[in-house]
Amino acid sequence: MNFNDCSVLYLGPGTGTCLDRANALRRLGARVEHLNLRDLLPPSHWIDRWTWHVGGHWFGFWLDRALTHALGDRHFDVCHVDGGEWVTPSVLERLHRHARRVVNYNIDDPTGPRDGVRFEAYRQAVPHYDLLVVVREENVPELKLLGARRVMRVFRSADEVTHAPRSLGANDRLAWASEGLFLGSWFPERGPFLVSLIERGVPLTIRGPSWHKAPEWKRLQPHWAGDALAGDGYAKAIQCARVNLGLLSHENRDRHTTRSLEIPALGGLLCAERTSEHLELYREGEEALFWRDEQECAEACLSILADEPRRARIAHAGALRFRRDNHRNEVVMQRILSTALDAEPQTVIDAPEEWA
Repeated sequence: MNFNDCSVLYLGPGTGTCLDRANALRRLGARVEHLNLRDLLPPSHWIDRWTWHVGGHWFGFWLDRALTHALGDRHFDVCHVDGGEWVTPSVLERLHRHARRVVNYNIDDPTGPRDGVRFEAYRQAVPHYDLLVVVREENVPELKLLGARRVMRVFRSADEVTHAPRSLGANDRLAWASEGLFLGSWFPERGPFLVSLIERGVPLTIRGPSWHKAPEWKRLQPHWAGDALAGDGYAKAIQCARVNLGLLSHENRDRHTTRSLEIPALGGLLCAERTSEHLELYREGEEALFWRDEQECAEACLSILADEPRRARIAHAGALRFRRDNHRNEVVMQRILSTALDAEPQTVIDAPEEWA
């Protein structure tokens, strides 16, 4: 499908995977105007705290007025809302005046227990979207109960540009080399897990924010190599790690994460929790390593670190599997845009082809 004449209003953060998805639409030929809704609200950090603890629906009226000025009399083929924690039914009514179709893509768990009231606006607005795109099986029936007209379930995706392997020189390998790497934020359940790996002898490097909050910080600090990474640093850290850990958030009902695609996309070896979705993505022991608990994870890491030919073989096979299955931003965004532009809303899309 040719999107050269398609205009898209993209609402979401101007960084990270959200920016990657907006850029993927541009590479598909769409004319994209990208607005960060957070920039339309007051800069105070209390806005974010209130959103997390009381709910973003309190800012709907404010956002509606700001969008009136920001959009003027312009019109778009599609409005793509990424996240949507502040987009209330009244804001959606405003967006429908400026776009033929309004869709939402959410990689969080907006109907799950972890984030509580953060997505109250999203839940209120569910019946008013033309299409809702989610990454969890559980979200589909939950959104139907909330009145969703159309739901599409997809795997997360890596980006063709951001997660393309970099050319590495000797200085890169020296700067970014690690044996076992966990790249991600601190969550309460992650501290004890990583301490257990360290105590079992896994040579571990940790990169990411908020680890100083961990009760286990004194034990973890010698293994912490710095804050969050992006761009070339993120890519090179994964490429130069011999094993990359993929940890899930059980409260967020994860069965795979963006790391599950980004690590193999960059040629890294994925070592992650054994779930139904990970087993669907990769053949265990041939394209990725999977584990059930700390002991099995430590055993897998130590075994593969002692066998470089096998480690390289599995990492290469995982990269080939990723390329074959093509879980890339342009593929997912093309599917979303094509579905959004269908003539008439339908019922729920929950077919295996959405996972192909």
